[in-house]
Amino acid sequence: MTAPLVTVFGSLHYDIMVEAPDRPRKGETVTGHAWQPKCGGKGGNQAVSAARAGVRSAMIGAVGDDDFGRALVGNLARRGVDSRFVRVAPGAGSGMSVAIFDAGGDYGAVIVSGSNLTLGENDIVAATEMVAQTAVLLLQNEVPEAANIAAARAVKAHGGRVVLNAAPARKLSGELIALTDIVIVNAIEAEFLAGVAVVDTLEGAAEAARMLIDFYPAAIVTAGGEGVAYCGRDGQAFERAALPVKVVSTHGAGDEFVGAFAAGLARGHRVEAALAAANAAAALLVATPERQREAI
Repeated sequence: MTAPLVTVFGSLHYDIMVEAPDRPRKGETVTGHAWQPKCGGKGGNQAVSAARAGVRSAMIGAVGDDDFGRALVGNLARRGVDSRFVRVAPGAGSGMSVAIFDAGGDYGAVIVSGSNLTLGENDIVAATEMVAQTAVLLLQNEVPEAANIAAARAVKAHGGRVVLNAAPARKLSGELIALTDIVIVNAIEAEFLAGVAVVDTLEGAAEAARMLIDFYPAAIVTAGGEGVAYCGRDGQAFERAALPVKVVSTHGAGDEFVGAFAAGLARGHRVEAALAAANAAAALLVATPERQREAI
């Protein structure tokens, strides 16, 4: 039998990561002490995470005809991700971001989407054979919604499952919601989508997940160092505390969680087992310095 496949349809960004004592306020200049480049984008990160979890992982995306784009595609290949359907978009620069990390390991970031905004139904058609083999499709909100809808529709037609990491938060159409099997959001995104005031505890995450199943068949709400909550329309609901680790950097933790969770689903694991594996993968990542993460 063919090994299960996780296909990620989404964003690729070349990240510039800056380390500083704190993140600047409006109008403020802060003196940093180090910077480094990193290949990312929520889509790229999640594809790498799924591959690291040991399943077949493929990426459908777009980069510019530039050094950033070549680095992004090369990184996917090195990390075991099938990048045959990452297209070079003529006349568009590759997506990129700048992330500023404070002394506590938290960060703020600005993204420039670039070539990611050129993704559309033609990219799905070009990858028809891969789409037909997909067990789990991962989507995010860093590409046009119409493109996400086309990808979800195609994968569902072949019996695959659709997991939407609704990040960054934005209003979603009823059509995309109807195509989504599981939505995954962090505390900030849960506040936006569920309309709750603050999600800063595990109990708050569980309440937000319960509210989200009014729209989605199942919802996962991550609450950072507090843990994760799950709720499904089938009546299953539970919370899991985060694993206790010394946090070095939270950058990419959500994407690591999502990719590892999708890998578990693709293997046919129950949701609870897939979440446990995702929790462990995210804990390992946040405890690992950025310069050592490729060795995980």
